[in-house]
Amino acid sequence: MSRALINHAPPVQAAVVIHPDRHGAERDPDVRLEEAVGLAGALDLEVRAAEVAKVRKATPATLFGRGKVDEILALRHAVEADVVVVDDGLTPIQQRNLEKAWEAKVIDRTGLILEIFARRARTAEGKLQVELARLDYERSRLVRTWTHLERQRGGLGKTGGPGETQIELDRRLIADRIVRLKAELEEVRRTRGLHRKARRQVPHPTVALVGYTNAGKSTLFNRLTGAEVLAKDLLFATLDPTQRTIKLPHGRPAIISDTVGFISDLPHELVEAFRATLEEVAEADLILHVRDVASSDSAAQARDVEAVLDRIPEAEDKPRQILEVWNKIDLIPDEDRGLVVARSLNTDGRAVAVSAATGEGIEPLRRRIAELIDDEPEVEMVLDPAEGEALAWLYQNGRVMSRETDKEGRVRVRARLHAAALGRFERAFSKEPLRSASSTQVDG
Repeated sequence: MSRALINHAPPVQAAVVIHPDRHGAERDPDVRLEEAVGLAGALDLEVRAAEVAKVRKATPATLFGRGKVDEILALRHAVEADVVVVDDGLTPIQQRNLEKAWEAKVIDRTGLILEIFARRARTAEGKLQVELARLDYERSRLVRTWTHLERQRGGLGKTGGPGETQIELDRRLIADRIVRLKAELEEVRRTRGLHRKARRQVPHPTVALVGYTNAGKSTLFNRLTGAEVLAKDLLFATLDPTQRTIKLPHGRPAIISDTVGFISDLPHELVEAFRATLEEVAEADLILHVRDVASSDSAAQARDVEAVLDRIPEAEDKPRQILEVWNKIDLIPDEDRGLVVARSLNTDGRAVAVSAATGEGIEPLRRRIAELIDDEPEVEMVLDPAEGEALAWLYQNGRVMSRETDKEGRVRVRARLHAAALGRFERAFSKEPLRSASSTQVDG
């Protein structure tokens, strides 16, 4: 692997951020510019200037027209910035031409997000996924990345064939590395599949948190679990999924996962590279779509998240369940907060308004989660006084909903048990097959 490919120069601190406002774009350009500034800040860039640039018709060579290119050059000189962030996807040719015109490093939206992911990934799997995405992105941009590419190298063996140009060698090295990374990720996915299969043997439902980046997923995760996952007012604060067990009403445990935040125009390289992570969402019994309802762009952000979810195949054995969590109601003015809460109550249980920061609405959310994943059959049985061990087993492995003791000391128990637990109970205590509590009649 070429050293230039794996050793990335430290980021330049001073930057100008430009959001191209294309004709007919649906999103608010000022909100998009603010988001782009946030992305640059997540990369530790010092944003000295930021502006929206109208683009009525994209110019193939530079995206912007000649006049706008000159304006941005003057702006860059005025604030003494060394890097220009363009909040849009650039072709390799556009990126190269703009770097020449502005005499500065140019980073497009895809490159910016990939760089953030590369810095934040902590697990071995996350690092593999990010490296694969970056290599896929960079192999089409070698012509702008290195200055030595016009040289030709002759030789034998590992150094390439006679007359092989450096760019051809580097592309071949990238292609070989991509093949190895994909093989390693397939092994990761196989292992994940085995872990999911093992988790299915445990009678605990799974819940996945998804949402636009910085919607407050990690804060909500911490509130529900008591964990201390990094939760900052920062785009992409969480990259590697984290799982914890939570207790729901009636004592039922569930496994909850905090996942990477979604974002508009998510690079296709990352959608593919993070397939293993997104599979966790597909397998969940319930998806909590966390929304920042205090943001003026909340509806558009929700559409972006839904677009990514639509790209994730549903599990074959269960329909997808989604519950919206309207977060950050503490940031809504008092005169409007009641209206938002009332709207959530009129969604037929499809949304719950909360503040993960203050805890408002968390208990109603817990109850609603329990209702949506409470698919364990309820059974009823009568235990003799000597069957105390069976009663203790029910408390440990199921959820006892009620119990009554008659005059003879027999205990009538209503309990919810996972199908696998039902089978174990019957084998362990030689009880008759248990029937649904709704159809069971027990004499007292």
